[in-house]
Amino acid sequence: MTKTANPPLPDPEYLPKRPAAERTARGVGLRVDVPLGLHANWSEASGRTDPVDLLERQAEQRIPELIPIRHGRMLQSPFAFFRGGAAIMAADLAGTPVSGLRAQLCGDAHLLNFGIFDTPERSLVFGLNDFDETLPGPFEWDVKRLAASMEIAGRDLGFDVAQREEAVRATVRSYRESMAGFAEMRNLDVWYAFLPASELRDRLAATGGRAAGKEVAKRVTKALQRDHLHAFERYVRTTGTKTSFLADPPVLVPADELLDDRQRERYVEVVREFLRQYRDSLRPDRRMLLESYRFVEMARKVVGVGSVGTRAWVVLLIGRDASDPLLLQLKEAQPSVLAPYAGPTQYDSEGHRVVEGQRLMQTAPDHLLGWYRLVAWDGVQRDFYVRQLWDGKASIDVTKLSAKGLRAYGVSCGWTLARAHARSGDRLAMAAYLGDGALFDDALVAFAAAYADTNERDHARLRAAVDAGRVEAITGI
Repeated sequence: MTKTANPPLPDPEYLPKRPAAERTARGVGLRVDVPLGLHANWSEASGRTDPVDLLERQAEQRIPELIPIRHGRMLQSPFAFFRGGAAIMAADLAGTPVSGLRAQLCGDAHLLNFGIFDTPERSLVFGLNDFDETLPGPFEWDVKRLAASMEIAGRDLGFDVAQREEAVRATVRSYRESMAGFAEMRNLDVWYAFLPASELRDRLAATGGRAAGKEVAKRVTKALQRDHLHAFERYVRTTGTKTSFLADPPVLVPADELLDDRQRERYVEVVREFLRQYRDSLRPDRRMLLESYRFVEMARKVVGVGSVGTRAWVVLLIGRDASDPLLLQLKEAQPSVLAPYAGPTQYDSEGHRVVEGQRLMQTAPDHLLGWYRLVAWDGVQRDFYVRQLWDGKASIDVTKLSAKGLRAYGVSCGWTLARAHARSGDRLAMAAYLGDGALFDDALVAFAAAYADTNERDHARLRAAVDAGRVEAITGI
C-alpha cells in the first residue's frame, strides 16, 4: 500500500504568534515606550491643513449640486460640524501618539454612530453604525473620536465642565474596563457577546434618570416599527398597478428624472450589472432570497451629514406582490479618510472594504450586505456597498438626555467599541497597555476638551468661509 503523504501544516501566518502571557507583557512594555499620559496631548500643528481646504478636496469627488447641503448641515452647530468632519480629525489624529496596537476601526466612532439594530432573529441589540471609513489602524483613534464627541455633544447640550468631564471619563473608563473583561474571556465568547437594547434601556433608566429611560423605551418601540415596510410607506406610492418612488427633491429624486438621453439608454445595462455583481457578493442562500424579487425603480437619496454629496441610491424591488417590497440602499464607498495615514485597504474594492469591516465590527450585520463596482452613467468607475434600508433600527436622541443620561449612554458606547476592537485586535495586549488605573481615562478627558476647542474654531472657519462667499451653504434641508 502506498503511504499517503501528510497534508501540509497550516500557514503559520494565520496561527497565534504569542501565548497569552507574552501578549500581556507586550502591552505592559508599551506603556514605557508610549506612556498613557501622552494621549492627553493635543494642539494644532503649525502646518495644519485648513479644515475648509479638506472639505473642498472631498467635494471634488462628490455631486456638485449637493455640496451646499452638506455645508449647510455642518453649519448647524459645532457638533454637526464634528459629525461631518471625519476627514479633518483623521488628519489630526495622524499626528497624535499611538501605542502601535491596531484593530479594525470604525473610523467615525462618534456617539451618534451607535444605535439599535435588528438581529436576523428579530431581537434588538445596541451596536455600531456607519462603517464608510472602516479600516485597520491604531485603536486609540476610534477611542479619541468617541471621547471628543462626548465632550462636544455635552457642550451642545449646555452641560457644565464637570458634567462633560464625567461623561467623557465614564465613556473611556467603560472602554478600558470592558477591554480588560474581554481579555479574560474565551475567544468564542468575545465573538458572541452583545448588548441587548433592553439592557441599554434599563441602564439609562437606572443611572440616567427617568427621562433617559423613557427616551430609550421610545426608541426601542420605534425600532420595532421602523422596518422596510415603514420605509416603503414613506418613500413609495402605489397607483393602480404602478409602484414608484415619491419625488422629494433634492432629498429623494427618481433616477428617471436625473438621466439625460445617453444615460437613459444605458439604464437597463447599469441596473443589470449592479444586480449581477451584488448577487455574486452574497452568500448562496442570500442570493436565492434576492432572486425572488424583481427590480422596479431607483432613486437618488441624500443621506447623513458627512456623506452628503456621495452617490447614494435607494432601490425598490417587489416580491410576491406590491405588499411584499424590499428597499435597498446603495451607497458610494470612497477610500477611507484614514487611508492616507493608516494605509490602503487590502480588499479589491472600497465597497468590499466597508462590508467586511462592518461584518467584523458590528453586533448584527445586515444579512443582505453586499458590494459592487460599476462604470456609472457618467463613465466613471465607482465602488458601492449595499444594505437594507431601515432594517428595524433606531438611534437615541441625545438631545433628550440629561447629563447623567449622556454619561450612561457613553458607558454603553464604550463597551460596544471595546467589543468591536476586541474581535480584531490583540485584546490582551490592549487591556494590559490601558492598565487598571485611571491614567488613560484622565488623558482622554484632557484630549477631548482640547480637541473640542479646535472643533469650535474649525466650525467658525467654515462659517467665515460661507460668509466670505468662498463656499456655498444651503440650510434647512
